Amino acid sequence: MNRIVNKLNAMWKERRLHAAAKKVLDTPPLEPSDDGLILFSMIGTRVLLPYLVAVKSLHARLQRGRIVILDDGTLTDRDRAILAAHLGHPRIIAIADVDTGPCPRGGTWERLLTLLDLRADDYVIQLDSDTVTLGDVSEIAAAIAANRSFTLRGDAVARIMPFDEMASMTDDAAFLFNPAAHVQGAIESGLDRVPMPMLDPPLYVRGCSGFAGFARGAGGRTLAESFSRGAAELLGAERWARWGSEQVTSNMVVANEPDALLLPYDRYLNFWDEGVPQGAAFVHFIGTYRFSGHTYIDATRRAVRSLSAR
Repeated sequence: MNRIVNKLNAMWKERRLHAAAKKVLDTPPLEPSDDGLILFSMIGTRVLLPYLVAVKSLHARLQRGRIVILDDGTLTDRDRAILAAHLGHPRIIAIADVDTGPCPRGGTWERLLTLLDLRADDYVIQLDSDTVTLGDVSEIAAAIAANRSFTLRGDAVARIMPFDEMASMTDDAAFLFNPAAHVQGAIESGLDRVPMPMLDPPLYVRGCSGFAGFARGAGGRTLAESFSRGAAELLGAERWARWGSEQVTSNMVVANEPDALLLPYDRYLNFWDEGVPQGAAFVHFIGTYRFSGHTYIDATRRAVRSLSAR
């Protein structure tokens, strides 16, 4: 019974979210600039309206960049017309056209590999549709100006560390050797068993690929492919292909960037149903707690009001 009630509650709140997000269609269109910055997301028809809130609220604070979208295969002609009108005719890439090479297909791998290709000529920010920018993002602007990669931390204490140190913090029996364990915990507990000879030492951070910046320059895809091969050999191809392996790889790529920035967690955070601190600039409403209370809906309304006032 509780499961049914919780599901109905989530469905009701999702409808309320979309009703709040729909008002973004009444806000002025974004004016893109070909200035060396790409705001990149993978979206589909179901998240069109929340995505518009996410990308327009971030762009409004940065006041720069152009939009590139990876279509998950569900965007309709009407969706594309709305995106063209509001985002200045963004480039839209079909997910079927992405070559994943030796890496898995699905699980947002196409997203990661596409942005690693795009970064050859532009600074690329990966932005999930379930995010809202609420305040000043001067740390992001500074990272772009310095061509410095960044990531949202997975939690407040996340830090960059060598593979072997990360592996020592987790229990092999609970994760690596447990077929039912989540792929992120599994590979993190076995990082010391993944050979990365091109890195000395290989580094990792428990970050969040829902919001990450990749500095302009060649590289990244080869590193991701090498890591994926090693992880698949350790866990098995089927297990490595599960949801979450892309985030681990994104974390690894960012951690090994020169002078990578971990965003301050009091201003850039994941929502764990513990409120949003005063002065928060950016919130990622992760799936587990997305519809706990009304925080995501309230943040959406606040962002839309800010866009309307511009």
